[in-house]
Amino acid sequence: MKIFVTRRLPTPGICLLEKEHDLEINPENQVLSKKEIIRGVKGKDGLLCLLTDTIDEDIITAEPAVKMIANYAVGYDNVDVEAATKQGIPVSNTPGVLTDTTAEMAWALIYAVARRIAEGDRFARDGRFEGWDPMLLLGRDLTKKTLGIIGAGRIGTAVGLKSKGLQMKVLYVDSAKNDTLEKEVQATQASLERALEDSDFITLHVPLTDDTHHLIGKAEIDQMKESAILINTSRGPVVDEQALINALEHNRIFGAGLDVYEHEPMIPQALRKLENVVLQPHSASATVDTRSNMAIIAAKNMLAGLDGKVPPNCVNPEVFEKNKN
Repeated sequence: MKIFVTRRLPTPGICLLEKEHDLEINPENQVLSKKEIIRGVKGKDGLLCLLTDTIDEDIITAEPAVKMIANYAVGYDNVDVEAATKQGIPVSNTPGVLTDTTAEMAWALIYAVARRIAEGDRFARDGRFEGWDPMLLLGRDLTKKTLGIIGAGRIGTAVGLKSKGLQMKVLYVDSAKNDTLEKEVQATQASLERALEDSDFITLHVPLTDDTHHLIGKAEIDQMKESAILINTSRGPVVDEQALINALEHNRIFGAGLDVYEHEPMIPQALRKLENVVLQPHSASATVDTRSNMAIIAAKNMLAGLDGKVPPNCVNPEVFEKNKN
């Protein structure tokens, strides 16, 4: 069969696919337009796409339709799953594989913002360091502080567990009780309002839905301590970016660490010029091991789907029931 891959992926995944099927891989290291994707899937049986690709109804219904869509990401809000389901096309994702890697990035950002690492690096590189100064680049302590986790799924849980050595008080906001966090770090389930008001560090780990869009806006930021630090490694639109910029510009909170943005890949100039924010280019899962494992999982999903089997990580398994009927 023939598979269209919208961007070159780590070799292990590509090798798995090439053993059984013919691949056409976008040769350019850039996001394709809708027209380019439609042209790419023409005559193909499978589409292996990235989070940066918007796979809408026009692409999904392009004739002849593909038999399988494998998304190289945990999130799949870039794919119109409803349209794919109507067409009887399975859609898969790559969950679990990047849990610890993303949690590590959240902690990297927490440390970087709290201890002003990026700012200090720029200060030293610019030749401004003239000797020890008792007031130079004063940051925030982490030990025995309060960590607020908004969204206690796989990644949120991993973040909470990694706080153990710091003896932090952990509050988590989730619709479900998290026995693991409560047992391992004596975490307490809390309302969003309490977590915002009481936490020194607030880290976001929710999917992007209608309910979580702008979950953190001006009203929520106003509830936070002036010494608080906000971390977002989930999805950019979970935070009202302009409200955050205004808060950072006026030192309403101590700082922020961001790996995702509201209108990626655009990062507002106002945000880029601020010293009290650490910015990363959506790279939370960017380790050799994790990205390679993601490619393998996406490939295995694709192979199963093209073989008429339920992919290991199918997000719309109902299509198989539909096909049976």
